[in-house]
Amino acid sequence: MAHAHKLEIFRGAIKFKSNTDKIWGVLILLSVVTAVEVVLGIYKPEILMGHIFGMKILNWIFIILTLVKAYYITWDFMHMRDETPGLRRAVVWTAIFLICYLMFILLTEGGYIEHVYSSGYMTHDF
Repeated sequence: MAHAHKLEIFRGAIKFKSNTDKIWGVLILLSVVTAVEVVLGIYKPEILMGHIFGMKILNWIFIILTLVKAYYITWDFMHMRDETPGLRRAVVWTAIFLICYLMFILLTEGGYIEHVYSSGYMTHDF
């Protein structure tokens, strides 16, 4: 017997009447988050150019908003909301861990390469 999908987002703060309305609601939410990222990327406000934990605040905002989008895509479009808690945790937390690990590796190696080029050990030949 099929069970009904949960027609809400933000832990029940916004409820929808049908699956179609929910899809549009999640699409609008993801579009707004993407629009915020694009606007911040274009204008790059000076107030967000300070550094926290060795990286610009703006970069942290991009990382956090990207994780929010990945979470909602997995949660709603891949129907993880309707699965058992163990499967949800296995999929969502594994993906979040791997994304964070990949970002750490890319930022660490990128910082090292930038340091090598800027300290004069190699020249920019590309």
